[in-house]
Amino acid sequence: MSLREIITIPNEVLKKKAKKVTDFGKDFQTLIDDMIETMRDAPGVGLAAPQVNILQRLIVVEYGDEEDETVDPKLFVMINPEITRESEDNLIGMEGCLSIPNYFGDVERAYAVTVKAKNRHGKNMKVKAKGWLARIIQHEIDHLNGVLFIDKALKIYSKEEIEAMAENDEGEIEEE
Repeated sequence: MSLREIITIPNEVLKKKAKKVTDFGKDFQTLIDDMIETMRDAPGVGLAAPQVNILQRLIVVEYGDEEDETVDPKLFVMINPEITRESEDNLIGMEGCLSIPNYFGDVERAYAVTVKAKNRHGKNMKVKAKGWLARIIQHEIDHLNGVLFIDKALKIYSKEEIEAMAENDEGEIEEE
């Protein structure tokens, strides 16, 4: 396994649609392992193949239990993922992206999704996700379609703005 370079904007690959995976062979298995290692090293909770300059429909997601941090995170490897169902309830939440460093945005997404995909060995799988896990999956699938969170953001914040908001929440007073 080895770390892959995570490409960042304005790299045009990030705006292209990824191709369906048909070969699940040794090179593809190495790509999956490299992406998992790269995501963990970043650190991040999700990574799509276009983010490592590979236009294939592959995402890796690793996220723990929102309510119980003692539960080990679960790893999802999804190939050719497709959202088959979205909840009617949408939520606005803050997102960031390894390919768009130092920026965050408020993005409206479905609260829950059902995704059909293939696992790393080409077998069919279905994932039902809600909350932050559903948000992460939707974010990563967007990458496969050449869509970035900044394309959907209702408002975009710089890292400095986020840090200032966090300081104010800790009781500091900002004078005007």
